[in-house]
Amino acid sequence: MIPQIRIEDYNYSLPDDRIAKYPLPERDASKLLVYKHGSVCKKVFRKLPSLLPADALMVFNDTKVVPARMHFKRATGAHIEIFCLEPVLPVEYNTSFASTRSCRWKCVIGNSKRWKSDILDYDCPPDSTLAGMHLKASLVERDGQTGTVEFSWDGGHAFSRVLEECGQVPIPPYLNRDTEAIDLERYQTLYAHVRGSVAAPTAGLHFTEEVLEKIRAKGIETRNVCLHVGAGTFLPVKSSLVSEHPMHREPFSVSLQLLRELRAGNRPCIAVGTTSVRTLESLYYAGVSILETGAPQDIPQWAPYEKEYGYSTAEALDAIISYLESKDLEELRLGTRIIIVPGFRFRIVDMMVTNFHQPESTLILLISAFVGGDWRTIYNFALANGFRFLSYGDSSLLFRHDY
Repeated sequence: MIPQIRIEDYNYSLPDDRIAKYPLPERDASKLLVYKHGSVCKKVFRKLPSLLPADALMVFNDTKVVPARMHFKRATGAHIEIFCLEPVLPVEYNTSFASTRSCRWKCVIGNSKRWKSDILDYDCPPDSTLAGMHLKASLVERDGQTGTVEFSWDGGHAFSRVLEECGQVPIPPYLNRDTEAIDLERYQTLYAHVRGSVAAPTAGLHFTEEVLEKIRAKGIETRNVCLHVGAGTFLPVKSSLVSEHPMHREPFSVSLQLLRELRAGNRPCIAVGTTSVRTLESLYYAGVSILETGAPQDIPQWAPYEKEYGYSTAEALDAIISYLESKDLEELRLGTRIIIVPGFRFRIVDMMVTNFHQPESTLILLISAFVGGDWRTIYNFALANGFRFLSYGDSSLLFRHDY
């Protein structure tokens, strides 16, 4: 049954001066809140390795933020902002980034009412490494504030290079400032690898090479998944009932190696960030779809609540592993719309590293589900003890309520 949850029950007062507008000079100097079974304490992030069990499996999201926000100017002088969300043609991220002449993307279009049917031009400045290149944008299809935009350019450059020269890193709108030089480095995890996100998996922003080395030295295995974070991560829940809020699809991939390690089930699983949590917890439902239809299907938003499945987690993971092996595939690639709210049954993740999230957001609901409804204890402590909030803010280590 779909839970009937009022979003107003997940509100709290967040003063503007508690939102971290910039990162700290040192990534691992952030505060770290530790929550376990109702007990809360304050540490420093660089002490994280000492707080983790030595036999654990730690999972990171290695998606990489792309400079997906571009500014064009019409002949009339009107400024049009185009924010790339996901590729349409070619539909695969890597293929689209490798395009050398043209590609189509689903985009958010700022000042869209001022853009009729004319072609927008962007000329790279003289000091650019792509000086002289002409980038054009034409509107293929419009759907409110979003639309399909075709980009075309000369010079034979890959679209990824075009974005790097012509685009900006899309920092969160609640920072209320323009992208600055510091964001090019700090709004990216050290282990970012696979291009595709329009928002950073911010729990990972605190990790330094030193912290990662100490984690591995302790015997903790580190593994990566990839979930490309979409612009929907910034969308507030506008309906009073969470059941009326539509979740956006995000593509993810998980290696066969990690699936086998999760199937072994002999180590605690620590997820770095809510994106890693959503990826890992989507796996059960991917396995169920194979068991019931013979092939993996995208995970619907309410799959965890609409039906009680009799399969064990081991059976679901076995189904994915067998499917991949039968197809000679090394990774599972799917999309998920899963929403994690109180009442959700966690099957994979035992501990989570995460930042502090916006009031009345789906991420607050996920935190509440993870800690058995005790999210206010965590947030009240953070507010009372000088923690910094949101993307560039401080961090927390949370233990699942029934772990």
